[in-house]
Amino acid sequence: MIDFVLQPTQEGELRRRVLFWLPAPLPVLGLVYLLVGGAFSAAGWTILLAASVGVGTLLLAMIVQPTPLPEGLAPPVSARRSLHRFRQFTQLRVALALVPMAIGACAAIAGGGMYPLFAALALAWPQLLLAMPTFFTITKARRAMEAWGTTAYLWHALSRPAKVTWPIATPLARSYRAWRADRARRLAQQKEQDQQQEKAWKEAVAEEKLNPTETVASAKGEPDTEDGRGLQRTRKLHALPEETADQDNEPTALIPKPEPVEESPESVETADAPSPTSGPRGTVNRAARHLLDQGGALGLNVRNRRRGHANRRPPSHKP
Repeated sequence: MIDFVLQPTQEGELRRRVLFWLPAPLPVLGLVYLLVGGAFSAAGWTILLAASVGVGTLLLAMIVQPTPLPEGLAPPVSARRSLHRFRQFTQLRVALALVPMAIGACAAIAGGGMYPLFAALALAWPQLLLAMPTFFTITKARRAMEAWGTTAYLWHALSRPAKVTWPIATPLARSYRAWRADRARRLAQQKEQDQQQEKAWKEAVAEEKLNPTETVASAKGEPDTEDGRGLQRTRKLHALPEETADQDNEPTALIPKPEPVEESPESVETADAPSPTSGPRGTVNRAARHLLDQGGALGLNVRNRRRGHANRRPPSHKP
């Protein structure tokens, strides 16, 4: 039975298409049963509508046959055209079987019962069996194609090899495999990019190890750090454009400390000597300089003698 269903020929492909739609009424039956609440009785016009559509599609499936082939066709062309017309004929019968199922489901929901759907299924399921490429169906279709005298090589065309496919499952599986292949390719590219980045990082680290920071000796008169190592000189950092353009960011130079100048005794005597043009101002200057040299105030002896009266405030003479 499995070999009969999975036969890798054109006839087996058409047979699988019909077998795929054979259990299609079962999900529809369960869904309608839930929607109508399990009731069976329905309005009479809904049952009549479903039965009328089922009878009409059944008559069309039994009467309609493939159109005859034109005269003067070569055998390869005749085989190709006969196969194409038989495929269209099979698909037409499957569609005619699915139409009463849809109409019966809608009528059952509208009527509130299951009888319209039962009537449609009773007339639709036999149509799926009529669409099956059996010996009787193929022979009748071949005779209809040869009505104008052209030989239809239908049996030869149906015996050609074909891949084992299913109507909806095979395209979905193909799409899923394509998505997985694309996902695997993108993951491989991302992994390769990560490896390149890691390799570049390792090369940068190795280059940094080959060119470490240079240790310079301490400057003259400068002690080393606490751990005994000298200062380390790192690579020079380039200034930013805005820093180079800004003159306020330039470092300031250290101001040298002025060295003390020793004064000679002649210059001191000259400075202390009164100027002939100074007059009394020179005397005042010498007294002020003498006070500054002694501490800027009275001597300790004078302050000690007046210490007992230092904290005593004199009486006020104000009235």
